[in-house]
Amino acid sequence: MKQRDIQHLYWRSGFGATPSQITVLSNKDRRQIVDALFLESAEPTILEVDTSEIDHFTGQLLLKNKSQRREFRVASTKKLKEFNALWVHRLMVSNETLREKMTLFWVNHFACRDNNIFHVQQFNNTIRAHALDNFGDFVKAISKEAAMLKYLNNKQNRKQRPNENFARELMELFTLGEGHYTENDIKESARAFTGYNHNFEGEFMLKMKEHDYEFKTFFGHTGRYDGDDIIDIILEEKQCARFICEKIYSYFVNEVVHQEHVEELTEVFYNDYDIASLMRHLFMSDWFYSESNIGSKIKSPIEFIVGINKTVPVTFKNDIDIIKIQKLLGQTLLNPPNVAGWKGGKNWIDSNTIMIRLKLPSVLLANARISVTEKGEFEDPYEKYYYKKKKNTFAKVRVDWKSFEQEFIYSTFDDIKSQLLIPNLSQGTKTYLETLSKSSKRDFCVQLMSLPEYQMC
Repeated sequence: MKQRDIQHLYWRSGFGATPSQITVLSNKDRRQIVDALFLESAEPTILEVDTSEIDHFTGQLLLKNKSQRREFRVASTKKLKEFNALWVHRLMVSNETLREKMTLFWVNHFACRDNNIFHVQQFNNTIRAHALDNFGDFVKAISKEAAMLKYLNNKQNRKQRPNENFARELMELFTLGEGHYTENDIKESARAFTGYNHNFEGEFMLKMKEHDYEFKTFFGHTGRYDGDDIIDIILEEKQCARFICEKIYSYFVNEVVHQEHVEELTEVFYNDYDIASLMRHLFMSDWFYSESNIGSKIKSPIEFIVGINKTVPVTFKNDIDIIKIQKLLGQTLLNPPNVAGWKGGKNWIDSNTIMIRLKLPSVLLANARISVTEKGEFEDPYEKYYYKKKKNTFAKVRVDWKSFEQEFIYSTFDDIKSQLLIPNLSQGTKTYLETLSKSSKRDFCVQLMSLPEYQMC
């Protein structure tokens, strides 16, 4: 398999490949490489922070004691920050690359926010467990998650007063897309999800007195349906498979959707809704490796951060620093902007975030100082942030240049360039690259990471 194709596959299925990985993989064919990706991600490894210091809290205790509720909120918020940093670390070091990349995709599909660390961990690990499994089982599991039941108000969905929020988003955002259902379908399906609830530990429970056991008519079918039945009926609609395949294509292939390729994926997915089979077909397709797809995607903030670490391992000494960087770049894990999630693509880049992206490699890796001199009308917002904080360092990190030098020991400067810059370069960029200093591989790496082309994968 060619180096460029390997880089493309590993950026879309993960966060890039190292030179040593490419050397080994270059002697294998496409099927062997794809098979290995799935084998490494065959089983999920749960992600958990130590919650022993708050394990003593119970639902009854919080219900009766206001001060205890406040104490739990404070402690839970602290643990959520720890979980965020732990998740970023997992993305940087895990061998279950494909499963973790799929988890990152699905948390933006089933976008959800919560402030209870126990429920957030459970939701995150449910997504991780189902990320490559059956989509129908996945949706059913999500519909019973404590975090989602709260976020989309399904805890308030009762027989006497149906709440349609979850039912609407189930079809509009999770399974079918806007315009492929009626208002009556929303009303009838909402009745099927009445009584869905959870206990303090996050375990699903059906409140039978609040569940509507009467007949519902949904998509032309009539029965005494519950939520699982509604999901099964939705899955019968080919539009469900098509909707998911369009999102998969947009995220893993190209924002410019090729409808024929989406239909090809739809035929595969609609057969059994097996996510692994869908992704395997995608990665094995010749069109996936088309030049029009390679280097066409703007890296998300998380892909950008983890990708830097893939080349030059960086350890953040304080959790707050990695969260601060996420906020500045516009993607804070566990905190999507709304139920539709992050829009992605060109929305990742604006006048503020592009300046931060271009300067971040030199700040993290080269201990660069950011000027706080007056900039006038075109003041750099990144420098303004630095000035406000009045700190000498932006983030406390430990940079493992030794690992970088071992990886690139036999690499020429041209090798490093082809490793880090994925898209086809314009003549202007090629000319500019000739002017870069080549006295040090470290400096050359930082300079390449500071180019606009490094934002693409």
